[in-house]
Amino acid sequence: MFRKKSIILISILVLMAFAVTGCGGNAPKEEAAADKLTGTVVVDGSGTVYPLMAHIAEVYMTEKQPGVSVQVGRAGSSAGFKKFIPGETDFSDASRKIKDEETAQLAEKGLNIGKEVLEFKLALDGLTIVINPENTWATEMTKDEIVAMFLAGTYREDDKVLWSDIRAEWPAEEVKFFGPNENHGTYEFFYENILGKEEMVKTANLQQEYSTLVDLVSNDKNAIAFFGFGYYVNNTDKIKAVAVDFGEGAVVPSLETIGEDLPYKGFTRPVFTYLNAVYAKEKPQVLDFAKYVIGEGAAKFAGENGFAPIPQAQFDEYMTQLNEIK
Repeated sequence: MFRKKSIILISILVLMAFAVTGCGGNAPKEEAAADKLTGTVVVDGSGTVYPLMAHIAEVYMTEKQPGVSVQVGRAGSSAGFKKFIPGETDFSDASRKIKDEETAQLAEKGLNIGKEVLEFKLALDGLTIVINPENTWATEMTKDEIVAMFLAGTYREDDKVLWSDIRAEWPAEEVKFFGPNENHGTYEFFYENILGKEEMVKTANLQQEYSTLVDLVSNDKNAIAFFGFGYYVNNTDKIKAVAVDFGEGAVVPSLETIGEDLPYKGFTRPVFTYLNAVYAKEKPQVLDFAKYVIGEGAAKFAGENGFAPIPQAQFDEYMTQLNEIK
């Protein structure tokens, strides 16, 4: 009798052990499943911001949420907003601040900055003036010289500027001007903030793709162009940067000099991404990616992509906004 009771008791204990083990083994799987997201996140806009956002997206999809597809485009800041305003994208990257007319267009659709649309400053970029490696004369220029040579009509009506027009001792060869086209925030920043909204030289060859600009400069001894520091620093084997004198000596753009209070501040600008907070509320993957960008990605990968960081306190403030989305 005692033996039968013992066998029954042991059987019960074994069954209980299996039950506990089974529950314990399934819980983490169920919890992990709940953390896994699927779906798509659509980002477009600035070609300058593209390398940084694409890097963040790649790490996010590889290490954080492999079930989510983050599609990052580089149509340009202005072209990006044209997609973002009608709701075609979740994020709009920009290498300049959103314009009043773009804000008004969003408001017409019930999307207000600071409420339904959140503005996040991601990093700081240094507008970089680049030349061909064979150019041994224009390695240092003043800001005023750069502005004057890019302005229409400074030297002659047809805008065929010679290097010797800028400094008499430089070659009497025609300068070949290059830059990003009007789709890009970099063009708008240069036109509005550097040229003071004055007309650019008519001979400027403006391109959509930054890789094209790099190739054009690398193949022409008399070329000069402007674009973000990231594209320069990743192509130093093909082009070189002009050291710019803002009044206190020539400064070479670098992560140590780019900043709103640093020596290269004259050509420093913030870069942004704009989030449709309505979509972030409706689509968990959009909110999750936004939290990764702000909570880790932007600060971690800025330097690797040629951007100077912004203070952590700023990211903390942005994260508070994201945590309020439910």
